Amino acid sequence: MLVRVLAILACLSICLSMQGKVYLVAVGISDYPGKDMDLTHPANDAKTIAWLYSQNSEVKYKLLLNEQATKKNILDAIDSYFSRATERDIVVFYFSGHGYDDGFIIHGNILYFDQLRKAMAKSKSRNKMIFADACRAGSLREDKDAPASGVSEAKRGNVMMFLSSRSDEPSRERIDMTNGYFTTYLYYGLRGSADANGDRTITAKELFDYVNPAVAQASGEKQHPVMWGRFPSDMPILTW
Repeated sequence: MLVRVLAILACLSICLSMQGKVYLVAVGISDYPGKDMDLTHPANDAKTIAWLYSQNSEVKYKLLLNEQATKKNILDAIDSYFSRATERDIVVFYFSGHGYDDGFIIHGNILYFDQLRKAMAKSKSRNKMIFADACRAGSLREDKDAPASGVSEAKRGNVMMFLSSRSDEPSRERIDMTNGYFTTYLYYGLRGSADANGDRTITAKELFDYVNPAVAQASGEKQHPVMWGRFPSDMPILTW
């Protein structure tokens, strides 16, 4: 009996070791400088995703909210946290706030996708992902520039982008909800609703197949998340 128990514990130890760690930088901006650009849910969106990963994975994370979300703080956090990852670990950048054609509107500045991509490229991880709950987030997948552009580089890399809306769509939120549409169903999916085969690992395909139709239905077909990049469809997103 003791031998069997020890064998089971050894197997569990190996399985946990194979899963690797998660390094997460979560950014949410509800309170922009001035009043004209303020939003309702993004700060809570980032808190929700950080909490979820902390409950379901061996995770190290940095949460940057509102005035903390400067370009320097974001890039420093990416460099500090993602540089720790090994090849089998997962690195995640999550953003909720205003979108821009070539990046995200952060506190007092713009974080261009090319800057984000270059910062993430330093990590050794083979499982890199960007989640963005922002208006016109889908524009990040358009290759409008020369081959040296950040988007072109992403085609040759292993960065999965899961973006809340197409390039011509807003990302919607309702005042009676706790999170925006995309983050709401991203949360449900990562909690287990997207685990189609019941193996307790959410893959990229499983997540897209759950979140995309759910957001489209909830928004009355006015918002359609897109997933893009060069990565395997069974890329692990979260083990729970």
